[in-house]
Amino acid sequence: MLMKKYEYGNRDSSNILIQMVDDHDLAVIESEVSIIKDLAGDDFRLIAFKVNDWNKDLSPWEAPSVFGNEGFGGGAEDTLAEVLSDIGDEGKRYFIGGYSLAGLFALWAAYRTDIFSGVAAASPSVWFPGFDKYMKDHAIRTDKVYLSLGDREERTRNQVMSTVGDRIREAHEYLTETGIDCNLEWNQGNHFRDADLRTAKAFAWVLNGDSKQTLL
Repeated sequence: MLMKKYEYGNRDSSNILIQMVDDHDLAVIESEVSIIKDLAGDDFRLIAFKVNDWNKDLSPWEAPSVFGNEGFGGGAEDTLAEVLSDIGDEGKRYFIGGYSLAGLFALWAAYRTDIFSGVAAASPSVWFPGFDKYMKDHAIRTDKVYLSLGDREERTRNQVMSTVGDRIREAHEYLTETGIDCNLEWNQGNHFRDADLRTAKAFAWVLNGDSKQTLL
C-alpha cells in the first residue's frame, strides 16, 4: 500500500498524533495544526498518512454503497498494519484521530490494538453498517475517546446516514457506561463545515486530558 506521510509540529515531542487524510484534509491541515497549538500547546508531532482509496482503505469490512456508486472495500486491516509498522517507539504516547470515515477508522483501530492512548473521532461515520453492533461485541483498548458531530448531520434524506445522530449518542452512552472517559461535543452545521476546527478540537481534548475542555 505504501501511504505517503506528512509530518507537522514538534519533531522531538513524545506525543504523536496519527491522522488518516486525503487531499481535502491536506488542504486545511496547516490550519488544523495551528488550532491544536492554540488549544493544547505545541508539545505534539502530527503524522498524516495519505490514504490511496478512501472508501476501501478506511472501512473495517465490506459494505454496499450508501451514496453514489462506490461501496466500501474493507481494507482497514491492511491500512492499520502499515501504520503500526511505522510507529511504536518506546517512551512515546500515540493518539489516533480523523474526520468522517477516518474518524470511524480511528475508533475501530482502538478495538484492534492497545497502542493508542486516546481516540479523536471528529464527525465519525458511525452510521457505517454493523459498527454499532461491533462496538458492543468487542472491548475498546483505550481509555479516552472524543466524539463529535455537527448538529445538522442527521438531517439528511439518506436513510443510512441519517442514523448517525442516534448511533453517536449510543456510542457515547455505551463507552461511558463501560468506564471510558468519553466526551461528545455537538458542533454547528452539517458534515462539511469546519473539518479542520473539529479535528483540531478532538486532538486537543485527548492531549489535554481535560474532560470539561470542549463541552458545550
